[in-house]
Amino acid sequence: MSDKIEEAREFLKTVGMPKAQQSDICCYVILAMAGIKRDMSWSDATNEWMRIHDIIQFVNVYYDMSYAENSRETFRKRALHRFRTAALAEDNGKATNSPNYQYRLTEETVQILRTMQTPAWEASIKRFLSEHETLIDMYTSKKKAMMMPVNINSKDFKFSVGEHNELQKVIIEEFAPRFAPNSECLYVGDTIKKDLVKNTDKLKALGFEITLHDKMPDVVLYREDRNWIYFVEAVTSVGPMDQKRILEITEMTKDVTAGKIFVTAFWDFKTYKKFAGEIAWETEVWIAEKPEHMIHLNGDRFMGPR
Repeated sequence: MSDKIEEAREFLKTVGMPKAQQSDICCYVILAMAGIKRDMSWSDATNEWMRIHDIIQFVNVYYDMSYAENSRETFRKRALHRFRTAALAEDNGKATNSPNYQYRLTEETVQILRTMQTPAWEASIKRFLSEHETLIDMYTSKKKAMMMPVNINSKDFKFSVGEHNELQKVIIEEFAPRFAPNSECLYVGDTIKKDLVKNTDKLKALGFEITLHDKMPDVVLYREDRNWIYFVEAVTSVGPMDQKRILEITEMTKDVTAGKIFVTAFWDFKTYKKFAGEIAWETEVWIAEKPEHMIHLNGDRFMGPR
């Protein structure tokens, strides 16, 4: 086992990271983000912005590992998310699916690492631990400042940053006024706070069977003047309104008498084309880059000259 790995592990242990975040992967992430190769001194540590791809490449090249690209989620969930929560690392606030989404060590973290194996180590660790809760608060506040404001039912909310939430925001701000005018949002989730808006009383009054285990569509809108309910799935990588999804929602709403409209929303035609073969007939498609148009899958209802 590399001495550098054990030194990184000792750092994680000293700053109070749980045992699960002292694993080899977590140690490699610290080394990669600090730019530390086997023969380098910790005094040369840096904190350049890095994609997860860059971190994996660094580890594979300089520590003779063979992590595959499909291990990115493992790196993200086991190490990077935890380091961000503990104010050891931060992200650049981009959407998580963006090719420009990056992480770096916080300035405070890299300053400690530079003192490793020097007489200043104990003092820098002591100072870091005394300020740690303040640092967590500071970086949490910084993250909150990057959240996306959205007005739902005339009330102000904030979505956490991410491509999926950005699409949900556009559904509420662009789709709803055009195709569900004067509708009320009965439900919308958030990638961090699962139920951002959930009008349980109204949903039950309309006939929904709601339990903690039901998987709600991403957005549920109700248009009272026509007694229509819109079930909208925001699709960036998975989950269009396929036949299985229709059956799930139909079962959950078997006592609902309002008219049901099933919509799959995409950012662009490129994403729509990837899922076109999966989308159920008798549903609608809305594409954010052409917000004034809808695609109806099964045209007999609207067939005829315009």
